Amino acid sequence: MKQTLALVALVVLLLASCSSSSDTLADPTEALTASAGTTSTFTAEVWADNWFALYVNGELVGEDSVPITTERSFNAETITFSATYPLTIAVEAKDFKETDSGIEYIGAGNQQMGDGGLILQITDDSTGAAVFSDASWKSLSIHRAPLDKSCEKDADPDTTCEFEAMDAPSGWTSAEFDDSAWVAATVWDEGDVGPKDGYDEIDWYSSASLIWGPDLEIDNTVLFRFNVGG
Repeated sequence: MKQTLALVALVVLLLASCSSSSDTLADPTEALTASAGTTSTFTAEVWADNWFALYVNGELVGEDSVPITTERSFNAETITFSATYPLTIAVEAKDFKETDSGIEYIGAGNQQMGDGGLILQITDDSTGAAVFSDASWKSLSIHRAPLDKSCEKDADPDTTCEFEAMDAPSGWTSAEFDDSAWVAATVWDEGDVGPKDGYDEIDWYSSASLIWGPDLEIDNTVLFRFNVGG
């Protein structure tokens, strides 16, 4: 009887494990490309810590449905849109910060720096070809704080924590924008980002990577770009 109960418990644990984690898809055999002027329908799957807006060819095609001000706003989004090749994919990604100090939960026992993370994949519904986030994406961090992490627990971080901020460059989502001065997106491991709540609802391609700026904690707003030839 004990052996039977133990076996049942093991099966339950295995089923729970399977239901709480996503499968990994083999990378598509075709690159995401088509003749210039070809219009197709696409499916974008995105997970962000904490918020994102997705642009294609300069047009906003979708954004995170959960406001960044929502505590623990972790969720995955699936977005369907039409676009014409070639594609310029642009993403604005934000980690929650309470103020320009880069600190969250100010005055509470869990006052801390936040950490970000973004992963996405976009599939052409007619061909099954796809593109996914990895180190080939370009990135630009436009809000960085705190510049000195030692201020993390200060009583008044708005006074002691310094920050760097700039506006998003004009036209940064368009195909014509020159991103040659941007740097490669930094790829981060799951253990670094700790993705949760929605991440496991998506079957990610095996080469889809979690990306962010060079520092998970200091980089609070990061812009990303990727061009798909036509």
